[in-house]
Amino acid sequence: MAKTDIKSVDDYIAAQPETAQDLLRCVRSAIRNAVPEAEEVISYKMPTYKVDSGVLIYFAGWKQHYSLYPASSRLVAAFKKELACYTVNKSTIRFPLSEPVPIDLIQRIAKFRAKEVAGRRKKDSE
Repeated sequence: MAKTDIKSVDDYIAAQPETAQDLLRCVRSAIRNAVPEAEEVISYKMPTYKVDSGVLIYFAGWKQHYSLYPASSRLVAAFKKELACYTVNKSTIRFPLSEPVPIDLIQRIAKFRAKEVAGRRKKDSE
């Protein structure tokens, strides 16, 4: 399946190497369980979760890892200890495909991002 044909998260996951598909399903599930009200869409050819029209989080699969975006400086600071064993640069957190999905950490990151987005929306409306 060509990447340009991706219209849903199911399509996105199905287009990934078979070895990564279960991990990406776990990432998806962790985000959806953490923020069930988030709208699931494809944006920038990646699975994207939105709340109140604001981007909550993206994820993407790569050859050796999968990533979560965006990781704000506040988020990275808040999870500094837990993220120490992962590659974090700019607004990207990289998790190796060779390790189990840190479901609890991803859920807490998604909830943190939901609070960030809600706080930004509240600030914008004042």
